[in-house]
Amino acid sequence: MERITAKYYIETPLDLEKSAQVLAGEQSSGTFIAVPGETAELKQRFAARVESITPLDVVAEPSIPGVKAGAGKYQRAMIEVSWSVENFGYNLPVLVSTLQGNLYELTQFTGLKLMDIELPDCYASAFSGPKFGVEGCRKLTNVYGRPLIGTIIKPSIGMSPEQTAELVKTLITAGIDFIKDDELLGSSANSPFDKRVDAVMEVINAHADKTGKKVMYAFNISDDIDQMQRNYEKVVAAGGTSAMISLNSVGLAGVKKICDIGTLAIHGHRNGWGMLNRHPLLGIEFPAYQKLWRLAGVDQIHVNGIQNKFWESDDSVVRSIEACLKPMLGGYSVLPVVSSGQWGGQAPETYRRTQTIDLLYMAGGGIMAHPDGPAGGVVALQQAWQAAVDGLSVEQAAVKYTEFKKSVAVFGNVK
Repeated sequence: MERITAKYYIETPLDLEKSAQVLAGEQSSGTFIAVPGETAELKQRFAARVESITPLDVVAEPSIPGVKAGAGKYQRAMIEVSWSVENFGYNLPVLVSTLQGNLYELTQFTGLKLMDIELPDCYASAFSGPKFGVEGCRKLTNVYGRPLIGTIIKPSIGMSPEQTAELVKTLITAGIDFIKDDELLGSSANSPFDKRVDAVMEVINAHADKTGKKVMYAFNISDDIDQMQRNYEKVVAAGGTSAMISLNSVGLAGVKKICDIGTLAIHGHRNGWGMLNRHPLLGIEFPAYQKLWRLAGVDQIHVNGIQNKFWESDDSVVRSIEACLKPMLGGYSVLPVVSSGQWGGQAPETYRRTQTIDLLYMAGGGIMAHPDGPAGGVVALQQAWQAAVDGLSVEQAAVKYTEFKKSVAVFGNVK
């Protein structure tokens, strides 16, 4: 049978080989003592295998508490463990329970992080993956040769559907490609979901009829399963092309249920990411994380941005973008969403380090707070990306482009 291989970054005060075997046993057929029915044949077929152990550095203090800590010597290593697909089949929740379940509770480890996953080809026949991805989102917005430029409705809570629609009208007139609800906005007292969809899509559809350009608006449909489906159907009926889901709040099974419908491009917001990743030796790294959501069918996924307002380093953001654009299972394409304190000034460094324009580049204040208003903000971002591709620095772009120069004056010293 084909196998799934997971790579872990571990820390332990105990013997590496024995600790790795404990992980493999706990996450497959094993327990702390031999039990009836656990035959050699059964273990040969279903037990997880430790495929490799690569010792790294040794530290004097544990990264996280462990009952068996205190030896004064904590060995770190990369280990690879594999499972037969027979163990979980094509059940994503059980797969995640295997890769990320009780192993975090094991006392043998004072640090453990899932770094990456290698999926067998048979998964391509069981999961259809993203319905739109990079090329599908470009086709829906008719944007080629540059990143999609997007923004977020702010303030996130408090605006009426009519006020939201008026802001959307300003943005689409300015030439925006993509707009989304904030993840904090569902169906609130000030902005009931159905009324917001009707008001926003009236503006978007009228603009599309007039110009041929249909702006993608990702309505936040996150809710329980039945209500998400109703929200989804409402967006489709109104002529929308996208919906947003808070991935960590809804969960793999719920997200996959919605993605499988396949009519709307799904914008995956990863709010809560720091809880899963911020500790260097606990949780999950983005290469593994995004593969699970690609299996579920998400078309766009957040990666933070260069010089972002959060804790994540530029190196980590670059690795995340590269992970999204790495081919998977013959074509499971997902569009990286660059966000978090972005304006045009980060475009040259983003392009220099990633060499890609296959991005959804999101700016909130970086568009809305431009001296010339949203119209100037959108133009300035487009100019920034043209400058980036042309190899210009921020200073050179400011000399060449008036709108971008004005944005430098406002945002250039913002930290």
